[in-house]
Amino acid sequence: MANPSQLGFQDASSPIMEELIEFHDHALMVALMICSLVLYLLTLMLMEKLSSNTVDAQEVELIWTILPAIVLILLALPSLQILYMMDELDEPDLTLKAIGHQWYWSYEYTDFKDLSFDSYMTPTTDLLPGHFRLLEVDHRVTIPMESPIRIIITADDVLHSWTVPTLGVKTDAIPGRLNQTSFITTRPGVFYGQCSEICGANHSFMPIVVESTPLSHFETWSSLLTS
Repeated sequence: MANPSQLGFQDASSPIMEELIEFHDHALMVALMICSLVLYLLTLMLMEKLSSNTVDAQEVELIWTILPAIVLILLALPSLQILYMMDELDEPDLTLKAIGHQWYWSYEYTDFKDLSFDSYMTPTTDLLPGHFRLLEVDHRVTIPMESPIRIIITADDVLHSWTVPTLGVKTDAIPGRLNQTSFITTRPGVFYGQCSEICGANHSFMPIVVESTPLSHFETWSSLLTS
């Protein structure tokens, strides 16, 4: 999760988030080059007298027309690639359904017969040492690591948004509609998120906690809940 005074993104825990961070850095470098060029030209105009040949040159007009198009292509191609990667679903190992309510989440493991639960925020008075206030829940979403996970997201009352930044996942939960997304966790750990759509008075109090575990631990956990 994020640290105090952190300026960058959280550490990526999925391939999609790694691609998003790389694209963010790529876009920042392009913006830095543009700003440097504009600053240089402004300084040049203030310090030197431009000749009429420079102002009226057709070659210069051609360059400042083509360069922005090239910059847009450099930004569009990796962006489109990431968009297609985020929408790609290829034979998921596990399907999870998340239902947003005011103000908690319900989860259903559709590959199991009777595996579903509600996830409420843990009150401050019930927090254990090491748990985070306003981010911990009574029932975590447990998934196997390094396995393709499909999550189907909807809502029961108003608009919600299922968001876990370190996984690069943010999908709206809309009443009467099913949205889906997928992700793969690359390492074990506990990943925190929150509802990112203003959904009422207690919008700030419906956190999301995803726990990524080895497959053997996930099988043990699921067997305990279904037995």
